[in-house]
Amino acid sequence: MLETLTQPNYPKAALGLEQESVTALALQKEGRGRFGIRQAATLDLPVNLLVPSFTEHNISSPNEMLVLLEEVTATAGLRKQKRWSVSLPSNTARTAILTLENEPAAKNELTEILDWKSEQTFGVPSGDLRISRRKIKPDASGKVRYFATAVKLSVVDEYETLFERLGWHAGLLMPRAVCEANWLADAKSKADSLLISSQLDGFTALLLRGDEPTVVRSVTCTESETDDEIYRLLMFYRDRFGEDSSDNFLQRVLVVGKEFAPAKLKDIAAEALGRTLNILRPEDVGLSMPVQNLNFDDLAAPAGLATLGWN
Repeated sequence: MLETLTQPNYPKAALGLEQESVTALALQKEGRGRFGIRQAATLDLPVNLLVPSFTEHNISSPNEMLVLLEEVTATAGLRKQKRWSVSLPSNTARTAILTLENEPAAKNELTEILDWKSEQTFGVPSGDLRISRRKIKPDASGKVRYFATAVKLSVVDEYETLFERLGWHAGLLMPRAVCEANWLADAKSKADSLLISSQLDGFTALLLRGDEPTVVRSVTCTESETDDEIYRLLMFYRDRFGEDSSDNFLQRVLVVGKEFAPAKLKDIAAEALGRTLNILRPEDVGLSMPVQNLNFDDLAAPAGLATLGWN
């Protein structure tokens, strides 16, 4: 899914940035569609050093962040690594599906319409955004659709300035949920799969059919409201996408976030959909977890990016 958003030639190492921690890792191939952690480390960040925001300043002390980036890469044994892919914090970047009533033939007109749609969707002038767009399959009524990710230029400049000071080249910077969804993308699969990824004020849900996104939802809620919101999300899916006899009907769910309980999610899915869903483990999506004290919730996004090094 990700490889068509930017140019190829990716490193096999990636950084994962979140409000509470930073992770540095490199993968190794362990077979067809399977990967292992070659080197990795996660470091806790001080409170309020990184406050993810789509529109506001993110990093309160660049110098302190530089020290911690150097520390986490040294701990992972990746001090000499200069080329990185980077998973940005959940609330720093935004993702959406842009739908067009009609697609103009003229390229300039199409660009203007997509810029206008992006501005309306993301709430920021398109000239202030770095936007990646990928055309995906039309919706059920035949309307043209684009999968888009956006980061405000002033915000991404904060991160890129840090990397430049370290002598790093960050060729690919993507939203966390998009990175995690790469574990579900499978062009050969007909069945739907769903990512539920935690964020500071709720969760992001990304529904894939094969290797293409079909629905993107960013849900704002408190922790106590999360179960009800996931139930509503699955009811929306059932109502919109039909009966469970379909070959495409949802089968797999990948959940990323320490606050989610797989057993509880199974119960919610059974009530909403009338069937048991497969809540995926790391090994189910092709990642062998090491025995040391590392958590899939920290590794899922940067590791999903690092797999692109084999594409």
